[in-house]
Amino acid sequence: MRFHFALTLQALWTGVCQAAMQHYPAAAWGHYDVCKSQVYSDEGLSWDYMACQPEAADMTQYLKVTLDPPNITCGDPPETYCALENPYMCNNECDATTEELAHPPGLMFDTEGRNPTTFWQSTSWKKYPKPLLVNITLSWNKTIELTEDIVLTFESGRPEQMVLEKSLDYGRTWQPYQFYATDCLDAFTMEPKTVQDLTQHTLLDIICTEDYSRGYVWKNDKTVRFEIKDRFALFAGPQLHNMASLYGQLDTTKKLRDFFTITDLRIRLLRPATGATMVDENNLSRYFYAISDIKVQGRCKCNLHANSCVYDKEKLSCECEHNTTGPDCGRCKRNFQGRAWSAGSYLPIPKGTANVCSLTKIGPVIRPNVSSLGVANRKEAPQVALSTAPSVHVANSKRARVCDNELLRCQNGGTCISNVHCNCPPGYTGLLCEKRRCESELGGCGGPDSGQAHLTPPSTSRLLLLLLLGSALLREAACRPAVL
Repeated sequence: MRFHFALTLQALWTGVCQAAMQHYPAAAWGHYDVCKSQVYSDEGLSWDYMACQPEAADMTQYLKVTLDPPNITCGDPPETYCALENPYMCNNECDATTEELAHPPGLMFDTEGRNPTTFWQSTSWKKYPKPLLVNITLSWNKTIELTEDIVLTFESGRPEQMVLEKSLDYGRTWQPYQFYATDCLDAFTMEPKTVQDLTQHTLLDIICTEDYSRGYVWKNDKTVRFEIKDRFALFAGPQLHNMASLYGQLDTTKKLRDFFTITDLRIRLLRPATGATMVDENNLSRYFYAISDIKVQGRCKCNLHANSCVYDKEKLSCECEHNTTGPDCGRCKRNFQGRAWSAGSYLPIPKGTANVCSLTKIGPVIRPNVSSLGVANRKEAPQVALSTAPSVHVANSKRARVCDNELLRCQNGGTCISNVHCNCPPGYTGLLCEKRRCESELGGCGGPDSGQAHLTPPSTSRLLLLLLLGSALLREAACRPAVL
């Protein structure tokens, strides 16, 4: 059975559009809900092609969730928990064999607003001082473009240390999205910042924030956010009125597009809320993680070649237009390879540019045998993910490890200093020396000292030989009698 979701935006260029779209003013950006339309001209009926994309949707309906360690969910064996703010209030029971008392992972994605609240809950910190570490991985098996803030709602106190990570290659490699701590310097040796500290030039920086890690004194505020729209606003303005500016940046800057694109998210819970400077070792049932809701709003990435996405056999895929095909509409259909595949473009607003795959030209094609000249057949360069830096492993203690001499090695020749920071060699920077310093400099990494490999042009003699051979073959073909 095929489930269609996020088929098309229904808003038009009218006042109805303004009512339907609460976030983005209608006059400021294109909807990209239509891939093609029929137009009439002196030459008759034809198609007008436009860039298009699916409507944003709640992507938690289509994910797979995994927990590590697998037995970290409470209830087996049954356990009783105490309130963080009152160690004598111990009436929270978890029992996996009883539906009313069980707290499985699926309850992080069910309907909010139920009474009583449903939530996933971990085991308690009964093995203290051993760290209480939990990885929650959300996988879509599909590239997703984020459109709204990622929001986690905790039923327990918010963690004192946490990392949100992303993957662009289906979980093979990970990079941090944001660090969260009550004390960023102490936990991650990072200066505390907020999204308001970012600029257009530093938007891709990975920051540590203390805004979402306060203890039980702020128990009425249970959310932890990764701010997507505030980052959009750095280009589009505070009310996102200038979406053309953002779309122009997304069109021309691959790293910016990749920053808002994911295949997987990973929530790394590193230290639970303790509400005090010292852990009460006599009542460890007060310390645990509990999450009632996770919100991830986004759309299927279809490279602006589809306005709908299909969920079939537990897999998402784009319903491609513009003579494209593939899960992300990432290549031209067979017999439509008259021009090289290209993603659509948001510009010019409001219709964008479709970059349609055209019919393959049929006719005699004369190709010189260049293999005899020693010219190797070219292969498409492998696609490289935005970041292949390994995840930063952090310990659930007062001071978390950033590096060590075993699994968490500093990259590119860096050395680990006291397990708290990497001493990077010249030319590299980042938490694990994973970034080239030239990436943040004017002109990028194309300079002579950047270490960027340069393409070697073919020699003059080889070009001349190819031209002579091609000319000889063309003359030979012209001299042959035509075959009907």
